[in-house]
Amino acid sequence: MAKFSKNTLTDSDLSRLIEMAWEDRTPFDAIEGQFGLSESEVIELMRSQLKRSSFNLWRKRVTGRATKHVALRSKLVTRAHCPTQYKHK
Repeated sequence: MAKFSKNTLTDSDLSRLIEMAWEDRTPFDAIEGQFGLSESEVIELMRSQLKRSSFNLWRKRVTGRATKHVALRSKLVTRAHCPTQYKHK
């Protein structure tokens, strides 16, 4: 797994990372697994990429949300996203 930083992310990677961070059912562990960024690094990246009001809404949304933190999730949930989330093109 390659360790990404906000300097090495392509526009496509950055867009996908932000999308994953906004998704309710994608835990920070999945983002770390794909991009190598810890939760605190994702927060820093989101702070730098979003408008302040958008960042504040995002932080309020994800803080303490069980689906964003694997340790808070039910052990019955074994996936990172809803089965219908990704549409075939």
